[in-house]
Amino acid sequence: MKLSDFDFDLPEALIATRPARPRSSARLLVAEGDTIRDLQVRDLVDLLGPGDRLILNDTRVIPARLSGQRLRQTGQGPAEARVEVTLMEPAAGGQWRAMARPLKKLQPGDRIRFSDALSAEVAARGPEDVTLAFDCAGAAFDAALAEAGAMPLPPYIAARRPADAQDREDYQTVWAARPGAVAAPTASLHFDEPLLAALAARGVAFSHVTLHVGAGTFLPVKVDDVSDHRMHAEWGEVSETAAAEINATRAAGGRIIPVGTTALRLIETAADETGRIAPWRGETDIFIRPGYRFRMTDALITNFHLPRSTLLMLVSALMGVGCIRNIYLHAVEHGYRFFSYGDASLLIPPGRDRLDSGRPGHPPSAPTA
Repeated sequence: MKLSDFDFDLPEALIATRPARPRSSARLLVAEGDTIRDLQVRDLVDLLGPGDRLILNDTRVIPARLSGQRLRQTGQGPAEARVEVTLMEPAAGGQWRAMARPLKKLQPGDRIRFSDALSAEVAARGPEDVTLAFDCAGAAFDAALAEAGAMPLPPYIAARRPADAQDREDYQTVWAARPGAVAAPTASLHFDEPLLAALAARGVAFSHVTLHVGAGTFLPVKVDDVSDHRMHAEWGEVSETAAAEINATRAAGGRIIPVGTTALRLIETAADETGRIAPWRGETDIFIRPGYRFRMTDALITNFHLPRSTLLMLVSALMGVGCIRNIYLHAVEHGYRFFSYGDASLLIPPGRDRLDSGRPGHPPSAPTA
């Protein structure tokens, strides 16, 4: 398929720069096959029930955006320049890969001072990023980063306003536990404690997995033939407990519903051809696009994604390209808010609305375009 197959017109006014308050008051587009309903996230209590299991990504976003002063000794004496850095992922030896502006003015050996407690040396510079060696590690690094860093808002929000103190709460899920992400699993931002309690009382079960979302999630697709695109890798883990819970739900005929594309990509990585999942730990670069045969996912709760993005390709694989085109046209026409702080959707492919659709012997099929 071509990249242009995943394009659509989005009015800039529909790009959300702040979340709904309370979280569960955000709008929810429910798509069951070709049927579309307009509800709110809090209505999930009526849409889900006993036998359903939500898969929650418990990664925690670190304050990965840093502003500092580059320090360099020259023939004319010390020279300083302002530098903006966004941490991307840990590298060997406790170092970090990072995006930097201005990248071309950084050289190996340069020092960058971010605060009294946090500095780094440029260990290497590549064509698109730098490797930084910080002067502290472990708990000291975490504390210094929490003090000096800002939440790494997506580019489409950062271009409209700077991150502020409110984003430290807004851009974090209520169940965040394991630090390491530099972008939020944004579908999860719609859940608050009252909604979780109501779902639990309804009999909905939860399993926690971890996928540390990387900055590569915002990288554009640059190839016309999408099969030539290579995904960035992200670290994840499915624990023995989570795997056992998911397998028990499938064996009982329940639905497995990831909250967000990150949780979906992880469980699809860890699942085998028979529809069972095993404990798993490592890096995944799975690229889900139309034609993919889903092994584990029965439905998906997700936000509305960027045009020409791999995430739009993923939901097109789940629902069908034509169906997603209609869903996004409906969303635009009805004023849904898009992207990380925007509204949500519950996507239920044909044949997955009944609890027996996930039973062994009823493997899911890939939707047609």
